[in-house]
Amino acid sequence: MTTFKDDFHLAPGHYLLSHSVGRMLKSAEADFQQQFILPWQQLNQEPWQQWLGSIERFTSALAELLSSEARLFCPQTNLSSGLTKWAMSLPESGIRKVRVLMSEQDFPSMGFALQNALDNVEIVYIPESFDMYDLAVWQQYIDEQIDWVFVSHVYSNSGQQAPVAEIIQYAKQQGCRTIIDIAQSLCVLPINLNKWDADCVVGSCVKWSCAGPGAGFMWVNKSILPYCEPKDVGWFSHQNPFEFNIHHFEPNESALRFWGGTPSVAPYIYAGHSLNYFANVGINTVREHNVTLLAKLQKALPEFYYSPIDQSMCSGTAILDFGPYHEQVRSRLKQANIAVDNRRYGIRISPHIYNDQADIEALLHVVN
Repeated sequence: MTTFKDDFHLAPGHYLLSHSVGRMLKSAEADFQQQFILPWQQLNQEPWQQWLGSIERFTSALAELLSSEARLFCPQTNLSSGLTKWAMSLPESGIRKVRVLMSEQDFPSMGFALQNALDNVEIVYIPESFDMYDLAVWQQYIDEQIDWVFVSHVYSNSGQQAPVAEIIQYAKQQGCRTIIDIAQSLCVLPINLNKWDADCVVGSCVKWSCAGPGAGFMWVNKSILPYCEPKDVGWFSHQNPFEFNIHHFEPNESALRFWGGTPSVAPYIYAGHSLNYFANVGINTVREHNVTLLAKLQKALPEFYYSPIDQSMCSGTAILDFGPYHEQVRSRLKQANIAVDNRRYGIRISPHIYNDQADIEALLHVVN
């Protein structure tokens, strides 16, 4: 089985935390030097032209990975920022009450953002105990009374996927807008935004994309983009940011209308480099490798395996619950320098492209 260990900075021990922070590419530092430092350091001119080229690299890489168009992506510091900007921009926002459906399993920050984005909003929660892979659960809650449906492609605490394409299709039939969170699936699960045809997608590159924090993004469906009127704007939301006429604001025709004031650049340089790396490797290759290592865990520890086993249902993360021995196992893993973490349903383990059989065998040796 081929791995890509030599391409990444890996400290001593066994790192299985890619659902939290992916490891840094060894080539990232030289690329950052070339794309960010040198234009600033050596050119006798402002480096914005070179820096903005790196932003274009970032959105183009996202477009290639996610089967869409670069103009439909806008950099955001994080998912909460993108979600808030999108919610505030819609024609119905501030005009009438908006009812939003989401799960109690969603990442809390998404709920915080939606609760505070609008003055007149009601959140309807699917109870945490419900099976989010079951389309019938979603159909039970989605009706003409729901305006927006928020879906996490992957639920990080359970290691479970949601049937995103089917949910979007059903929500459209009920006249609902759809927002999809791909923070836990980008660069480990294949995604085709054109086929999904959601209204908005938010994500970040800190996890499986191995690009560090700060490089979030939002994607806006081209059918709704012309009707979005962002409230949090700045000169980089302008069709021509360098026009410098305070009396004239023309929203960018692309999703960059959501960008805002003077942007951060450095995180997107790291992210663009890393996204291109995974585009070259191929997400199907990443997923196949991930599933192979998950299967080794499933076979060895069936009685402790909490997360789904079927490939169409499981995320890139295994959840293991050791019952009365749980804290003892956690302590032993820490002593053995095996990097995992723990959430409500158990220990989370995420084998990535830079992991191999030896990493899984080391964990199994400690557990057994």
